[in-house]
Amino acid sequence: MLPKIATQKYDMIVPSTGKAVTYRPYVVREEKLLLIALESQDDKQIEKAVSAIIKSCLDNVDMTNLTGFDIEFIFLTLRSRSVGEGIELGIDCVKCEESNPVKINLDKVEIKNLDFDEKDLQLKLNNDMTIELRWPTMSDRSAEVETGTEILIHMVAKSIGTLYHGEDIHPMKDVPFNEVLEFVESLSSEQFNKIMALLLKTPYVSYDIEFTCKKCGEKNERELKGLADFFQ
Repeated sequence: MLPKIATQKYDMIVPSTGKAVTYRPYVVREEKLLLIALESQDDKQIEKAVSAIIKSCLDNVDMTNLTGFDIEFIFLTLRSRSVGEGIELGIDCVKCEESNPVKINLDKVEIKNLDFDEKDLQLKLNNDMTIELRWPTMSDRSAEVETGTEILIHMVAKSIGTLYHGEDIHPMKDVPFNEVLEFVESLSSEQFNKIMALLLKTPYVSYDIEFTCKKCGEKNERELKGLADFFQ
């Protein structure tokens, strides 16, 4: 049998928990999955490929408990170790839409909005009812819904961790999901919009870039947000 090439192990901190995990860089068989998914230009295929790569490269990780921003940060860390921290993206000019090559350093990607504590995720709905939100995890994306409205309602329902009603405490993990959906659909528009406003503050991966367009000379400033921006 042919010898196997040993791969070095590294440690990283999972943003949502602050816990250290051990990982290895991804190799050709895993990069192939990503390239095939990118060629398809299908968001679901790309998400599946990214999840499969993370599952292969991290030791003893529970994918279902990772938040969306955990997945983004972990994958970009893996990519930095696997193909190098410096990558080049094609970014369109805001004025003339010419594509410009822009180099970024993946080691300098940061997580925005991570300085939340528990009280920041609590929202009072009325005099005797308060909810405590949580950031959506990978397992929360399993619902097969089609319309934009359904997606928003499901996202809100999956994001409610606990309901406090007077002296009663209702952990939503113990409540059938159809009942949680019914609760969300019974909210007023004002209450629903307050929840959405809070969820818009979900942590995300971020990288600020500046470049001068090679065609029109316009100075561009832009923030790369979320994993999709790093695949341009």
